Amino acid sequence: MEHIFETHAHYDDEWFHEDREKLLESLPDNGIETVVNIAASLDSIPTTIALAEKYDYIYAAIGVHPSETKDLTEENFSIVRQMAQHEKAVAVGEIGLDYYWDETERSVQKYWFERQIELARELKKPLVIHSRDAAKDTMDMMKALHTEEIGGVIHCFSNSVEMAREYIKMGFYIGVGGVVTFKNARILKEVVQEIPLERIVIETDSPYLAPVPYRGKRNCSLYLPYVVTAISELKQISEEEVVRITNKNAHDLYRLEDKWPN
Repeated sequence: MEHIFETHAHYDDEWFHEDREKLLESLPDNGIETVVNIAASLDSIPTTIALAEKYDYIYAAIGVHPSETKDLTEENFSIVRQMAQHEKAVAVGEIGLDYYWDETERSVQKYWFERQIELARELKKPLVIHSRDAAKDTMDMMKALHTEEIGGVIHCFSNSVEMAREYIKMGFYIGVGGVVTFKNARILKEVVQEIPLERIVIETDSPYLAPVPYRGKRNCSLYLPYVVTAISELKQISEEEVVRITNKNAHDLYRLEDKWPN
């Protein structure tokens, strides 16, 4: 089987403190070709860059999660800008809107969402979008700011088929992870069935959202085959095809085409 491209993980998280090195070193031997580690706070930016510098097969996305934007100032945003220019930083993210957690005022979230979108435009790097309980505002802002000119991925997609189609029209990929294995994930399963495989990338969001049969436990990229199996069953195609196409999609998303075999 071709190797799997993990498009969204947080391996600098404290959940991995005890076995991080051992786990990451095991990934290539277990069919995981590439990992993009995603920063989510100011503190996770240097740790994300450190992982990308240490491992050839790990890349970084640099940005501040909406719930953490309360910590941003004009001064420290210059760190985000500087680190997002690192040679192994392949995207700006994860950024967006999160109305589930009320940790940060919505106006603050929106301000820094726009600023980080403009940073991605300036650096010509794709977006990694987080949207939770904020579907309409996320879409409205992304349309107003012409993010179709930038591109990227809607991480951990959890909205309707119609909204998935709208994002695809805007040139975005749809991130699918462990939730697709949950019995109650009816809408996400429908999205996977209805949209082209050519617009899907696979992810874990490790250490969160582990697939069945590990639901509720710490997630890691070694569990991605469960996501592959679920997609192959929903699409009624082989697992090899799912891996091959989602791998190519991920290379295209993160503009790593030069590393994609001809």
